[in-house]
Amino acid sequence: MPEPISRRRALTALAAAAAVATTSACSFEDARGSAAGLDVLKVSTIGLTSDGSLITGMKKGFFADEGIEVRTSLVKDPPAGLAAAQSGQVDIAYSPSVSILTALSRHMPIGVVAGADGFSKKQAESEDPEEFDDTALFSAADSGIDSLKDLAGRTISVPARKAQLEVTIVEALRQAGVDPESINWVVLDFTSATAALSQGQVDAAALVNPFTSKAKSAGAHFLLAPSYNFFGAAAVGMWTVGTSTFDEKPELIRGFKRAIERSNAYANDHPEEATQAGIDYTKSGLSLDEVTIPYWPETIGKRDLSSVNEKLVGLNLLSEPVDLTSVIKGGEEQ
Repeated sequence: MPEPISRRRALTALAAAAAVATTSACSFEDARGSAAGLDVLKVSTIGLTSDGSLITGMKKGFFADEGIEVRTSLVKDPPAGLAAAQSGQVDIAYSPSVSILTALSRHMPIGVVAGADGFSKKQAESEDPEEFDDTALFSAADSGIDSLKDLAGRTISVPARKAQLEVTIVEALRQAGVDPESINWVVLDFTSATAALSQGQVDAAALVNPFTSKAKSAGAHFLLAPSYNFFGAAAVGMWTVGTSTFDEKPELIRGFKRAIERSNAYANDHPEEATQAGIDYTKSGLSLDEVTIPYWPETIGKRDLSSVNEKLVGLNLLSEPVDLTSVIKGGEEQ
């Protein structure tokens, strides 16, 4: 799901390979209890509550119905996952659209298979995005920062530079009349950022669910739901594939697409079950009423990338729009 406006990190395969090698892997058995005769797909996530759709689909046997056994692993951030997908270390990787477009602008051979999380049309019309946006910008409890205007010259933590969270926050800062160049951007993973915020080591932190709930329970002050206004009704997080992997396993990747879209539809119909699966997967220790219920896109197309593509050019994060021809893999482009 989404990262604030200053997130642009160099996507290098070596750095990402190291990240994948050093992160913990979590495997899940198919609900039917046997992997006999199934083709394995390695899928990397960054450990979000929205992963509950994937996990629920695995437990329900939706992937087994396509002849697939999913084996998951955790990577530290989306750029690491994208580089792992590009290099073939994993078959499918989660990434938000901002990181995908940044990677494509650097000619990384990747494509998009399906939506992982995002916002529905109904949510986009809401006046209370905090209820459904699983990203948030919080200020430290005793910082005296009560609005975006108070952030000028302050320190904000983001999980990666020039990535989704930073990008969405930068646009909001500009709208509030704050120069993003005045911000001291600090890169911290969500666990470290939550701790740094509670200890007053950073003035504000960009977080995702379930870390947003932890920050709120620790007394942090909510400032902004950054993703909602930036993306609107669209897929935000996406499941990606390396071009070479798709060329080698087109039918298997199409099977994954069908299974995850089926999983997303089931998750939207049974949101508490899928959200609980995400809570269990992330080992957050939070209860269902402490987290944001995600929305899982049931279809995806170039339209989900085109608006973001234009905004990144407007923010001077891309020199020109990315060519989206053939970026959607495994189905008709919409």
